Amino acid sequence: MKSILETYNLDTHQREVIYTETGHFEAPNWSRDDEYLLLNSDGKLFKLNLKTKAKTDLDTSFVKNLNNDHGISPDGKQIVISSADAVPPKDKEHWLTSKIYRLPASGGTPELITPKESSFWHGWSPDGKTLVYTAKRDEGFDIYSIDISGCEESRLTDGEWLDDGPDYSHDGHYIYYNSIQSGSMEIWRMKVDGSEKTQLTQDAYSNWFPHPSPDGSCFVFLSYLKDQGDAHPPLKRVALRLFDLKTQAITTLCEFTGGQGSLNVPSWSPDGKRFAFVSYEK
Repeated sequence: MKSILETYNLDTHQREVIYTETGHFEAPNWSRDDEYLLLNSDGKLFKLNLKTKAKTDLDTSFVKNLNNDHGISPDGKQIVISSADAVPPKDKEHWLTSKIYRLPASGGTPELITPKESSFWHGWSPDGKTLVYTAKRDEGFDIYSIDISGCEESRLTDGEWLDDGPDYSHDGHYIYYNSIQSGSMEIWRMKVDGSEKTQLTQDAYSNWFPHPSPDGSCFVFLSYLKDQGDAHPPLKRVALRLFDLKTQAITTLCEFTGGQGSLNVPSWSPDGKRFAFVSYEK
């Protein structure tokens, strides 16, 4: 497999290949200082320098089974990661032991935030005080929030269906997410306390991972061109689409082979003119 790290420029409507590698990497985050992109591969975290294209390991100490749910704090000083336990359990699938940790952006020893499993990080509030994530507690996956220092979590959705991919609006007033509550996977929005849930898309695609732009004018999201139910598999035909929050018009930006790993986490550039994603070739 070839992994292709790309950016999309909203001014020129052009894609640009930043880095390619034979192998598998996922989920770019754009650093707040515009110097690097954060990626995961083989349970590890990496920084890709945007100028030199050098890819270097980021030390995560004892946490060594990272998935593709990671991100950078609003002030750029911390990183959150989601990782399965070091030793696979006998009574459940290994990936379901995922928990959320935080550590310095330069690397170091992670601090556990969510002792409960399964927990998968997705968004950081603009004021840097709260995380929002997808978690499995009883039968299904719902959306929760928690103070960055770690305390009692708050449940924001509660249903028998899958709710996933939450991310904060630029002003911190809303959380955008994807849900199959209506019978198909669509993009939704709610207030940060879980009230006023509103469905925003309704079409023939499976829509995932909405990420609001830094200026709050739109959000980019991933659409599987064929309905996938509540799954988000890799290596499928997908499109990146843009939802204009003023007009509610949806524009298809590009199509490629991808899905899981392409746009799981926030990846906007600091100036809001570009975002990063990963496409794949078999």
